[in-house]
Amino acid sequence: MSSLHRYTLPVGQTGWSVSSQVATEFNWEYDDASAKLLQLYETSKKQQWTATDRIDWSQNLDPENPQELDDRMIPIYGTKLWDRLGHKDRIEVRIHQQAHTLSQFLHGEQGALMVSARIVQMVPGMDAKFYAATQTMDEARHVEVYSRLLHEKVGVLYPITPGLKSLLETTLSDSRWDFCYLGMQVLVEGLALAAFQRIRDFSKNPLAASINAYVMQDEARHVAFGRTALRGYYPQLTQVEQREREDFVIEACYHMRDRFDQREVWDRLGLPADECARAVMESETMKLFRQRLFSRIVPTVKDIGLWSKRVQEAFADMGAIEFANVDVEAQFANDQKVAEEFDARRHVTTTIEAAGQ
Repeated sequence: MSSLHRYTLPVGQTGWSVSSQVATEFNWEYDDASAKLLQLYETSKKQQWTATDRIDWSQNLDPENPQELDDRMIPIYGTKLWDRLGHKDRIEVRIHQQAHTLSQFLHGEQGALMVSARIVQMVPGMDAKFYAATQTMDEARHVEVYSRLLHEKVGVLYPITPGLKSLLETTLSDSRWDFCYLGMQVLVEGLALAAFQRIRDFSKNPLAASINAYVMQDEARHVAFGRTALRGYYPQLTQVEQREREDFVIEACYHMRDRFDQREVWDRLGLPADECARAVMESETMKLFRQRLFSRIVPTVKDIGLWSKRVQEAFADMGAIEFANVDVEAQFANDQKVAEEFDARRHVTTTIEAAGQ
């Protein structure tokens, strides 16, 4: 069945195109390159994978709780709203709430696909062009896996949220190459890693957990790419230019933090949207989630040099300043380790099944 028939709103109401003027930068210097970027490029080439081979698509999702997540992760859990719901209504909430989140993963990955292709076009350094080309392949694969998960296993899709749409539009419409890095590699990818981790670590469904583990392995490299490129560039900017980038970071983080009310789900299910949205904002689980959304962004923003007093005050106001001293390299190493552990478990399962035949 076509995607058009799975969306909760007609695609004609949510279609979207972004216009911009982008310069194409050719570079005739092929040897002057960053060792760190070339190392990331080599690692990315070695870690390319095929979704049809690495993921066991014979596994199914639970029809009543697709990713087998604890109900306490549902933002209206424990409220009077939740208590009033019957068994079938709670199943619908689980399915649609998870479908909404996965749909944003899918749309965000398509945005990342567009941005990484644009980085190849815009960025001046050949080493960065090399790496961005591998990232473009990664993002295409991520679109593939989330699309297949939603189409074949969930069966429901949601349109892109206004918050994610706004952030992608700002990133894609700016003509400066570093805004592509800042918007995508630092902000969107940073938010995504925190959201992916939530499912990877708490889903009891092996298909859902493994998909997020494998995507995270790629995304960790992408954030490292952005950090490496911007760390050397931002100290060269004027105070006015740095302030402009800081404004973008602060506004985008506040905007994304306040947009996780999933109003589209409550409207679709016929629940009182305003009451549900208030419950989401007041939920202790969601407060912790919104705070941890920035666990990957804050240390990266600090590392690339956008760490003025007002940026620190903004993150303190968001309750996220505690992440400033997180060891980003250790996070990425763990993402790699967890993905390899999923591979090892699948290898053991395949070997046992083969021996039993």
